[in-house]
Amino acid sequence: MKRKWITIACCWLAATGCATAQKAEALLEKAAAAYEKAGGISAQLIINLRSEGGNISESFEGTIRMKGDKFVLVTPDTRTWYNGSTQWTYMVRTKEVNITHPSGEELQFTHPMTFLRTWKKDFKPAYTGESTTGEGKMADDVSLAAKGNQEVETVELQLDRATSLPARITVTMKNKLRSLIRISRMQTGLNLPDETFTFPPADYPGVEIVDLR
Repeated sequence: MKRKWITIACCWLAATGCATAQKAEALLEKAAAAYEKAGGISAQLIINLRSEGGNISESFEGTIRMKGDKFVLVTPDTRTWYNGSTQWTYMVRTKEVNITHPSGEELQFTHPMTFLRTWKKDFKPAYTGESTTGEGKMADDVSLAAKGNQEVETVELQLDRATSLPARITVTMKNKLRSLIRISRMQTGLNLPDETFTFPPADYPGVEIVDLR
């Protein structure tokens, strides 16, 4: 009899896990479609960085403009442009621009919507419940667990039910560095020409260019 109940419990847990995964997948598909449909996007960001040991604790604000896989991210210390293949990172303090061809994993650190495109390949999704955004809107929470040995260990997405787009993204690294990104004041449907996402040298005369490609 005991073995029978263990078998029933295992079947129930497997069915529950399958259901939560299916719900998470549906929400992620909907979020990805909403992002593509949104066209040009501009948003305000609040970013909190914390480490498990407490040796890193930092908070700052920023803005981001996005269209597809392209983006421009502005924070107090850096300006980053990515046109889909090349990335320019301007360091405010040193007046230096680094040019790179970032990998998909590297882009996960700078483009908050990257996970909507990469989760199928790199992560196992699960639905973790309902929540309320910082602006008081109903949301659904989805967690992503890395499938293999990656720098990113887990990702938690809070998806606004009204827009299907992320309102909060929490990324936990293998080294236990945790990054929490709150996304607010989002505008969609903007006309953002492709040159928006390319470093404008005329606006930064005299900077040092370091080509790391």
